Amino acid sequence: MDYKSTLTGLYHLLILADNSVNEKELAFGKEMLKIEGIAEATFNAQMETLKTKDNKTLLSECIAGLKKLDKTKQIRCLAWLSVIANSDGFMDKEEWELIYKIYHTELSLPLNEIMKTQKDLNLLIHGKSFQSIGIRVNK
Repeated sequence: MDYKSTLTGLYHLLILADNSVNEKELAFGKEMLKIEGIAEATFNAQMETLKTKDNKTLLSECIAGLKKLDKTKQIRCLAWLSVIANSDGFMDKEEWELIYKIYHTELSLPLNEIMKTQKDLNLLIHGKSFQSIGIRVNK
């Protein structure tokens, strides 16, 4: 998997992590496409294909794809996941568990670098820089 297909696979896993896809996650996904230069038709086709995949298998493939990327791209992928997970104001527990497993357990990436990149992405999206790592535990 290359950067764009890995990012798309991770996005798919994230928006399904809490069993609830919301409009803000979808809207931020569109922002991700614009900023990362991912063609919407290609993205939509890949998302349709991903619906037929087992999430456990997809996670393994995405982690393998991440491990082939340089550290900067790995951090950017995780920053995107954080931005999208926080798009509705809170990161659900299941979303945090997915992100934590990838950045900490699988890749040993520094959280401070992910948060810095998250701020940079928020600046591109909102025109202002902020970060959030809050987790919603109660539904």
